[in-house]
Amino acid sequence: MSELNDFGGGQDPAGGVLVVTTNDVPGYRVERVIGEVFGLTVRSRHIGSQIGAGLKSLMGGELKGLTKTLVETRNQAMERLVEQTKARGGNAVLMMRFDVTEAADVGTEVCAYGTAAVIAPIG
Repeated sequence: MSELNDFGGGQDPAGGVLVVTTNDVPGYRVERVIGEVFGLTVRSRHIGSQIGAGLKSLMGGELKGLTKTLVETRNQAMERLVEQTKARGGNAVLMMRFDVTEAADVGTEVCAYGTAAVIAPIG
C-alpha cells in the first residue's frame, strides 16, 4: 500500500453519496433535507503502539503508526456516515464534520456527522 493511502483519507466517490463540508453544492439544489446522520467508531489503544509512540515522542517526529490508525478510524467513521445516509434515502451529506474525543481512558472515539440530504443538478 502506498504512503498516500496509508496517511490520506477522504471518501470513495464510488460510494454514491457526496460528502461536503459546505452548506450547499455549486450546481445542485437541495430537494429535501433528511436530517442529522453520523458514523461512530471507538478504537482501543494498543499497548505496543503506545510504548513505541512514547519512545518516539522523546526524540521528536511523526508518530506514523498512530497517524495511520487515526486515518483508518476516520475513514471507518465516514463509511458509517455514508451507510446511514443511504439507509435514510439520501445522496449527499452537507456540513460534514469530525469530532474526536477520549473514550474512558481506553481509546479514542471518532464521530463523523452532518446533514443528510437529497440533492439534484440545477437545470
